Amino acid sequence: MPQHKSCEKRVRTNEKRALANRRAMSEIRTLTRKMQGVTGADEGKKIFHDLSSKLDKAARKNRLHANQVARRKSRAQKILNKLEG
Repeated sequence: MPQHKSCEKRVRTNEKRALANRRAMSEIRTLTRKMQGVTGADEGKKIFHDLSSKLDKAARKNRLHANQVARRKSRAQKILNKLEG
């Protein structure tokens, strides 16, 4: 157990942040899997839009590195381009 008040608060905030990070990354992984299995272009556009906004938010909150976000969006865009063309 922490001995100081500030350490107690740090433990609480770390738990909250870890939960938020886990939730956000789970949503991103789910959307990525959906994007890989999509068959229609309209459905793909909707999933891509959701995925890209979640990835951008993760980059803003430092959950993912900006280069990794760019790479994931690029791969999702390739899938979408194949569906459309």
